[in-house]
Amino acid sequence: MKVYRVFLIALSTCFALTTMSCKEENKVIKQVEVPFKKEGDLTLFKKGTDSIIKVLDIELALTQTERDLGLMYRNELKDNQGMLFVFPDSQPRSFYMRNTHISLDIIYLDHNRAIVSIQREAKPMDESSLPSESAAQYVLEINGGLSKKWNLETGDTLVFSEL
Repeated sequence: MKVYRVFLIALSTCFALTTMSCKEENKVIKQVEVPFKKEGDLTLFKKGTDSIIKVLDIELALTQTERDLGLMYRNELKDNQGMLFVFPDSQPRSFYMRNTHISLDIIYLDHNRAIVSIQREAKPMDESSLPSESAAQYVLEINGGLSKKWNLETGDTLVFSEL
């Protein structure tokens, strides 16, 4: 009788563990919001006059992993925020909007930090290639529509500093 009772307890325990693991398999993995983390300051200047267009808080994408992730999985970006991608060299660049939930303006800058081209209001989740018009070493991403609102154009420049 004692062996039978131990067998029932063991069988009940196995059933409970199996049921629990089945329930966990049905769980939906919830995506975690990636928060903005200020890592520096950036100032945009008008070509010719050097007047300040806008000052932004920025996140920096310095490593390949950070550049690959970019602003993916973000649900918001404030108008005074952006992400600056810093590459080790200047060459033609191309971005896309895979896993990016917000519209962005993608601003390509040369090794002198002067704007060479702008991809305006890139569509969220679109995997189409959005290339620079010439070689770029820096890329600034801001909310879609802001480059037009701020009248950004080829030749405008930026200066940034890390915290």
